[in-house]
Amino acid sequence: MAEPDEALVEAARRGLAELADPVKAPQMQRYMRSEMPFRGVPKPERAALARRLFAAHPLPSPAVLVATVRTLWDAARFREERYLATDLTGWRGYRAWQGPELLPLYEHMIVTGAWWDHVDEIANRRVGPLLLAHPDEVAPAMRAWAHDDDRWRRRTAIICQLGAKERTDVALLTEAIEASIGEGDFFLRKAIGWALRQHARVDPDWVRAFVAAHPDLSPLSVREATKHL
Repeated sequence: MAEPDEALVEAARRGLAELADPVKAPQMQRYMRSEMPFRGVPKPERAALARRLFAAHPLPSPAVLVATVRTLWDAARFREERYLATDLTGWRGYRAWQGPELLPLYEHMIVTGAWWDHVDEIANRRVGPLLLAHPDEVAPAMRAWAHDDDRWRRRTAIICQLGAKERTDVALLTEAIEASIGEGDFFLRKAIGWALRQHARVDPDWVRAFVAAHPDLSPLSVREATKHL
């Protein structure tokens, strides 16, 4: 197993500590309802830090990328460290490394992150592009996740195609939604409505027909799905 780039990990922690705002930190923690504390670093400042760090510490291989992300993520004491770990997976220098072999990493982050701020970013900006680029490998995983006991895997399966537009796999979308229609969980119901609303931008007639054919959709899902129809 590859070793993480400890210099990058330490630079990330040090950089966040230098940018910390003790006034904003508890406010951000309350807003996110997070058990893990915040440093109080707003997103624009964190993004600027990420650009500096990632440019200064190039990683030599996908294996080192995975190891470094896992170290930043698993040993995080502040939520922004996990945000930086997610940012690192999407750094432009590593676009060529985005393949199905990263799906286990993203699954780990989804299950252990277990909240919408982590899950939605990874689902939309990491898993979704993987699905479009490698449908034969990733679509079966999404079908399995759609029926999983973990609600965050399910949410990912539902919303991973938000950016797919005309390339949306409607059979996969249908299966992912139908697997959770009877669930009372807010995050699943909201995800269903969000996915349908987004697809309505491309094919409103399909969404109208889907809603009409599924009277067991929750009022929340229907309201979200038909918001712009």
